[in-house]
Amino acid sequence: MANNKGLKWQLPFLAFLIIGTVLILRKQAPFQTDEGLVFGTMYKITYQSKENLKKDIEAELQKVNNSLSPFSKKSVITRINNNEEMTADSMFTYVFRLAKDISQETYGAFDITVAPLVNAWGFGFKNATNIQAHTIDSIRQFVGFEKIDLIDGKIVKKDPRVMLDCSAIAKGFGVDCVARLLDSKGVKNYMINIGGELVMKGENQNMESWRIGINKPIDDSLAVNQELQTVLEITNAGLATSGNYRNFYYKDGKKYAHTIDPRTGYPVQHNILSSTVVAKDCATADAYATSFMVLGLDSAKAICNAHPELDAYFIYERKDGKMDIYFTNGMKKYLKN
Repeated sequence: MANNKGLKWQLPFLAFLIIGTVLILRKQAPFQTDEGLVFGTMYKITYQSKENLKKDIEAELQKVNNSLSPFSKKSVITRINNNEEMTADSMFTYVFRLAKDISQETYGAFDITVAPLVNAWGFGFKNATNIQAHTIDSIRQFVGFEKIDLIDGKIVKKDPRVMLDCSAIAKGFGVDCVARLLDSKGVKNYMINIGGELVMKGENQNMESWRIGINKPIDDSLAVNQELQTVLEITNAGLATSGNYRNFYYKDGKKYAHTIDPRTGYPVQHNILSSTVVAKDCATADAYATSFMVLGLDSAKAICNAHPELDAYFIYERKDGKMDIYFTNGMKKYLKN
């Protein structure tokens, strides 16, 4: 009996010591937040570290920019688009191979050779052209992931007019690069956000999973509306959201969305308004989120069923014009409201 009484007294004391020790250790390394501009958008990185790592983070992001930015005249992708003789660096090589794999898995809905079409519609890195049906048909002759390959470190094009745009995967890859940097520095708790593409690891400042809001897909080209559809509690994953409610324009009374279907050459007209994907890394989530916008709800569901490692949350428009949601079974564990 005496031993039981002693044990009852010791257990709460031990629990108090453990919690107190954890709190003390957490206080030794404060959470820091670095912000800035990269890839034409904002980044915000919150991480627990004794030292500030902004210089290292921005140096890593610059490497990604030097490899994959079509806006940089000296980047690897620009030089490839200009048909210069060169060997691709490791970053470009990784993204190119991942993009090819996802292109095959999505039946061409994801395609980094879509650049000339994106430019033609006024959403790319070159000025829009006067859109005519024959213009689109002409461009489509040199669009298609099967028209380009990487052999012995060098890009081989079937047509020199093939042009690459990795914007639907590069931000996610940049997030992954920063995550690997933080991992190498021994950082255990962080959230990396580049233009809405994220990687979360460990816990936030409150020793909880990271909370991520999914915006309601309301036409908002100025990004002033922050009304949330739902909130996710998530960690140790990559997440990306794609939607047409912020990047669009009107011409002659018609709305043109920025997501172009590489297979038709025209902006998508499917019913998905917002596509959020959770994957093991952000580059994968980024590419599939865009792919699902192109594919539409039924085909997106089929690919999710074929890839149980992907979780997805879709906001879509029903036939009666009302918004509705669909999410995979794996997404349920993140939904808390």
